[in-house]
Amino acid sequence: MLGAPHPLLTAVAEPVDPTAPEVVAAAADLLATLRRARSTTGLAAPQIGLSLRLIAFDARRHPRSRSWAGELVVANPRLASAAHWDEGREGCASIIGLTADVRRATRITVHGHLPGTGEAVTIEADAIEARCIQHQLDHLDGLLFLDRVPGVLSLHRRLHTCDA
Repeated sequence: MLGAPHPLLTAVAEPVDPTAPEVVAAAADLLATLRRARSTTGLAAPQIGLSLRLIAFDARRHPRSRSWAGELVVANPRLASAAHWDEGREGCASIIGLTADVRRATRITVHGHLPGTGEAVTIEADAIEARCIQHQLDHLDGLLFLDRVPGVLSLHRRLHTCDA
């Protein structure tokens, strides 16, 4: 797993052909990495050293989870709608020891494709799942959650591992 300030974490990831064998292999690797990172609800391909527009997420174990789209990898995800903005605490597997209060939509719709089949998928998420997905979308655009922090008073030392 790459840690900040690795340059790949601040670069825009490349669109992918979701049916390409190398993309399917990358999706499998991303999902396997997410499964090993037990306290993490999502990962983006740049976090594992791949400049590809792939995200993986699974919010079912998070104590504040309400929606659950499943354990998914999505290729070329794009935010279609966002509503009901609120501040919430976030952490990141690529930034050890810090969390921050970040303003994000609590209800979102995301369109993308499933690796392997290329089938179009629409995800409607709320609460922590929506926050997690938006966090991963930021990674694809070269943004870290720290880029969304309004000021130093929003930063916190990480005291436990169940942050988003």
